[in-house]
Amino acid sequence: MKLYSLAFVLAASLANLAYADTRSDRLDVQHVMDAYHEAVLSHDGDRLAALFLPTSIWLNVLSDQAYVAAREKSPDAPKIRVGSYASFAKLVSTSKASFNPTHTRQQISSDGTIASVYFDFVFMIDGKPTNRGSETWQLVKGSDGWYIAALTYSSDPV
Repeated sequence: MKLYSLAFVLAASLANLAYADTRSDRLDVQHVMDAYHEAVLSHDGDRLAALFLPTSIWLNVLSDQAYVAAREKSPDAPKIRVGSYASFAKLVSTSKASFNPTHTRQQISSDGTIASVYFDFVFMIDGKPTNRGSETWQLVKGSDGWYIAALTYSSDPV
């Protein structure tokens, strides 16, 4: 009986330890999100770029309504646009406009090695909403912390 009790206590302790580790990782991923937001607010393109893997993926997918509007302006307009964190970091660094990406309904999942974030956003420029949609990040944990490996967002310009 004592052996079963000891096994139960050991299993429960390991389960709590694993939960604490992933909770800590989710908190670390939240810190990446906070650093992203602060870098955009402060026009710090270098800090923003440092959050990404050098080969990260950046995709902007127009909503159906936005795609129709884009095609009216240019029949060859793509629905899926491939961008880069480097281009966004340069825009953040050089723009005189005030940027504020707001995030709601955040969901962070992690196993301690990889993580995903999903949230709704409204991108504000000079206090006015200019774009909204949903966004997802895929992150990986390197030897020195978490990095954004892929960023994909739906785009429904306001």
